[in-house]
Amino acid sequence: MTIRESFIRLVYLAAESETLRRLTLSKPHADVAERAVGRVSSARGQKILALELTLPQGKVKHIAYRVSEIEAELPELLASYGQANLMTAAGDATLLVSKKGKETLIGGEQLKKKLTDGAAPAISLLTPLDRQKNYILDGKEPFLIPLGISDANGRIHDKKQEKFRQINRFLEYISDLYDKLPSEGKLTVYDLCCGKSYLSFAVYYYLHDLKGREVDMLCMDLKGDVIAYCAEVAREAGFTGMRFLAGDIRDLPAGTSSDLVVSLHACDIATDIVLDTAAKLGAGVILSTPCCHRYLNHHLETREFSFVTAYPHLKGKLAEVFTEGYTVSASELTDPDDTPKNTLLIAVKRNDFVPASDEAKALRREYEDWVARLTGCTAENYPEGIRT
Repeated sequence: MTIRESFIRLVYLAAESETLRRLTLSKPHADVAERAVGRVSSARGQKILALELTLPQGKVKHIAYRVSEIEAELPELLASYGQANLMTAAGDATLLVSKKGKETLIGGEQLKKKLTDGAAPAISLLTPLDRQKNYILDGKEPFLIPLGISDANGRIHDKKQEKFRQINRFLEYISDLYDKLPSEGKLTVYDLCCGKSYLSFAVYYYLHDLKGREVDMLCMDLKGDVIAYCAEVAREAGFTGMRFLAGDIRDLPAGTSSDLVVSLHACDIATDIVLDTAAKLGAGVILSTPCCHRYLNHHLETREFSFVTAYPHLKGKLAEVFTEGYTVSASELTDPDDTPKNTLLIAVKRNDFVPASDEAKALRREYEDWVARLTGCTAENYPEGIRT
């Protein structure tokens, strides 16, 4: 049995035992799909390996093999790729193929032993494809068509599937937190650094059309052309309670208040500005997804953290932690396979809030001084609006 055949055998064993978590084919040798990702699933009573192939221009293609046919069908697809990663509940294995055709299998023997001697965890990772996903939105909503997410028939465009899942997942969080919002009267909602306002339209639709609430929603961003475009989409959709303003969110008038503040992927220190502004607005609920963290990422060159900052990926994660610095809960907005920038910060205003004591304020200053020493950033050289 060749190295490649041994790897394919592992894929079969993992799929058959329903412990296959994910199969990823990457580094294509030929003009084929950029990547293929497979999971063990079931459809019409049969166990299958379902694969999603990422094509150029964001398009996708789906193919499936019966588990019993994996060893006969998978070799042709696998031959076009230079790397294959198999993740299972029992362990992982990687097949590497050099440009000269040399094959290397990493972790194969250990994984084979676990899959064949009964040492694999007794769990099933089988995903039924026949199950209908119960999304809050179905694709026919009036704002999804002009935003390019769905067509006139309500079919979600292939390249917008990820965005559609993201919007629905965000609305699930809104649904879970709905009882934290005022139960009567007009709801005031802000989307700060709103960009193309995908979430703005979805949140407005959920609160106004599905929940029947009167909503005053302000969407704000620095880009005037984007704001003008979104205002036109709102007009076409009949969303009369939405307002769009081009400008800096720090220029909001004093005394302004909001029941809910949302912000998706505000770049770099904009996340800190959003959180600071939302707190000053006295928002009852804040939902924010940070992004980029370029400023701190460029200043984390410290001896104390050198064991982390030597690795760019870990350095970025460390910058994310420092930038977020907001005492809230955190969750995953979407599947990490969709986007690595999926950390959702969730803050709910406490009714029993008591101003911090002098001792607590002193501890907070001590913490901020510690971060400043480690990062090389002080109050004097931080950009305006940043918070540690």
